[in-house]
Formats: sequence, C-alpha cells, structure tokens
Amino acid sequence: MSPHPKSRPRDVRTKRAYEKADAGDGYRVFVDRLWPRGIAKNELTFDEWSKDLAPSPPLRKWFGHKAENWKKFRESYQVELSTPEQRRRMMELIEAAQGQPITLIYAAKDPDHNHALILAEEINGLY
Repeated sequence: MSPHPKSRPRDVRTKRAYEKADAGDGYRVFVDRLWPRGIAKNELTFDEWSKDLAPSPPLRKWFGHKAENWKKFRESYQVELSTPEQRRRMMELIEAAQGQPITLIYAAKDPDHNHALILAEEINGLY
C-alpha cells in the first residue's frame, strides 16, 4: 500500500449513532467497540464497523466519558493511534471510502468529548 491513498476523502466528520443517516455522510464508519444502547442491528446504517480503531478497552473504561479526563484521554488515544498497525487501518479506511467524505459514527452522548473527534483529526492529519 502506498503511503498516500489515491483517492483522498473530501473531509472526515463525526456523527452520533442516534442521528439519521443522510446522503451527504458519504462512507459511514461505526467506530465504537460496543454496540450502541437502544439501537437494533438493522437500524444503524454504516458501510464498515471498525472496532479496532476505537480506544482500547482499558483506556475507554478509564476515560468514562468524563470531561475532566479529556486532556489525558486525548493524549493516550493519540499514542494508541500512532502505531503502524493503526496508521495502516486508517489508510485502509480512506481507500475504502474511494474519495467520498467519511463520517465516523459514535454512540457517546457528549459531542465535544468523544474518541471519534480525535480519530477524525488523526485521519485528516495523514496528509
């Protein structure tokens, strides 16, 4: 695989799993390890479920979606995403999107403190 994908997405954005899908979402990637509460398997529209790009279980549990843990969580998750394996996974996701926008789907309640925001920044930063 080349270091830069042939077809770069126009942008990478985030959206809660509880929001309706729309055509502008492009390539939808569910990025949580756990299935979101209250959503039936046939109700969530996505093209790929990328569990391995989610934070490790110990990091996710430590964070607990507490805003006061955000800075340390961000730093720790960025370290997890910096491995060659995670970089490869992000590049594969970009390739799979074939130039479409990428929407990272997450279940957390807080739109300002969730791992999908960090992952979107990392994917956008590959260029």
